[in-house]
Formats: sequence, structure tokens, C-alpha cells
Amino acid sequence: MQTIDRESAGSARVAIVGGIHGDEPAGVRIVERLAAELPPLDSPDGGGRGDAEPGGLVRLILANEPAIEAETRYTDADLNRAFPGDADSDEYERALAPRLAAELQGFDAVLALHTSHSAPPPFAIFSDLTASVRRTVTGLPVDHVVDASGLRSTTLDSTIPHTVSIEVGRQGSEEAVEFGYEACLAFLRVHGALADEPPTFSETVVVKGNEEVPKGSGEPHVHFANFEAIPEGAVFAEDDVYTHRVEEPGVVPILASEHGYDEIFGMYGRVTGVLKPPDEGDLRVYPRDEDEEGNERDEGEERDGGDGRRGSGADGGD
Repeated sequence: MQTIDRESAGSARVAIVGGIHGDEPAGVRIVERLAAELPPLDSPDGGGRGDAEPGGLVRLILANEPAIEAETRYTDADLNRAFPGDADSDEYERALAPRLAAELQGFDAVLALHTSHSAPPPFAIFSDLTASVRRTVTGLPVDHVVDASGLRSTTLDSTIPHTVSIEVGRQGSEEAVEFGYEACLAFLRVHGALADEPPTFSETVVVKGNEEVPKGSGEPHVHFANFEAIPEGAVFAEDDVYTHRVEEPGVVPILASEHGYDEIFGMYGRVTGVLKPPDEGDLRVYPRDEDEEGNERDEGEERDGGDGRRGSGADGGD
């Protein structure tokens, strides 16, 4: 594990983690780029990004260096399924998990970078909705966030407070690198660590993850993209073993992919509402049919967060 500390323009302690999976090079490249561009600690001029406040810190982490070197997802165990881990384990990632957790202890906000083989658009993931998490999610340039609180409890975002994971794009693509870099700058701005321009916030559609969709053998086929509403009675995915027909309305796919995972096609989810920016109401998920004044919206009404992000919640990984 490589830890690189850089100066913050504010007082918050924030961290960005790449390389949790060694076969996702976008996160590694983004962390390395940020390490080269952000001013080092105790920089005399603050790197032109404003005067740093005492206590502020940007921590950049390349998590799983052996897997990164081998260009494989993991060496012994999936690190993002190994938390809280075991320092005495013979499995490298299981022993690495508590070391990584210790590097993030007490931080005000953490962003974990991922890519997947599923289709765009990029999206965020949280397991515990804190005020910091709301600030991160509504400040990122994404239209959807997955509430994973009912799924696994062994991921970084489910064990480290104030952590958001972000799927920045398709694995191995240049688009994922560029989008992820801009998302990291947005993350730093919303927590005051970067003062080059004001942060931008907007509502984010919340999709509650419900269950994994198993995959069998043979040639897999996926018929709906991420967050695209699956009509009642339609087949979401199929192979020689399974035909997954959705028998109820309101279901959308998450991390939908034919070849991204060995055992699942992705997950099913449901849109539960919207997460509002900081200072716009209390900390909860609001129904999608209410505007900021509590008035009902038309079902087809799009939202505009003021930064060009628009979405209706039916647009077509970790």
C-alpha cells in the first residue's frame, strides 16, 4: 500500500483511494495524477490553490500494490469483500484490509475509485448516509447513487465512516480516467480541500440495491442497461441456466454486465427518491414526486442541477 499526503486548502481531512482492485487502472492513474498536481504538505505558496488551514489533509492511497503490479483483481481474496479483515490472515488482502482502514481512521470524507464492465452512466455508492456522504454524493457529477446498505457489509464503504464509492466508467477506458479525475476534483471542492472554483451541488436519484442476479453457464445476454426501467414481465438477463424475468414493476438493473462477473449478471434495485444537496431540508431521501417546496412533480419532469446534469432516473461497477 502506498500513501501519499498532500496539502488541503481547508481544514477537512479527506482521502481518495485507487487500486482496491488491481485490474482497474483508472483509479491508479487518477491517484498518480493528483499526487503530481496537488501541492505537497507545507508547500510555501500552497501551489496556487489558496492558503491551507491547519489540520487539513488530502490523503491519496494506492491500495493493493501486488494486484496492481500483476494487473489482476486480487492476489488471494477480493479486498473489497474482505473488510474489516484480519491482520494475522495468510491471505494478503484480508491482512491488508485493517492496514488500509487504519490509514483512513478519523477522516471526514473518503472517495473510493472503481471501474466495471457494465454500461455507462457512472454512479456513486454509499452504505451509510451521513451528512458528509450527502455532501459528497450531491457534489459529484453523477445522476444516480446506489444505496447498498442492505447488501454486503464487507466493503470499504460499509466499514469506513463517510465513505462513498464511485464507478467512474468502463474498465480500461480513457473516458473512465478523465471522468474519474474530474469527479475527484469535484469531491475535493465540496469538502473545501480545493479552492480553485466553487463547488456545484444537485439532486441525485437514489436506487436501493435489493439482490444479486445469479449467472450460470453458456452465452450470457443482458437486455437492459443500468438504471433503465425493466417492464413488468420482461426478461432482464439469460444464459443456458437462468432466465431472469421481472414479474413486478419498478425494477432497474445495477452493474448490469454480460461478462463483468463470473457469478452474477448484476443486481436489481428500485428508485426510492432523491438525495438533496446540503442545506436543502433534513438528511433523508425525498420522494421523487416532490419538488423543493413539497409540490408534486410530473412523472416525466426532468431535473436540472444547475451544472448541466439532467436525468429522469431511467437512463441506460465495483
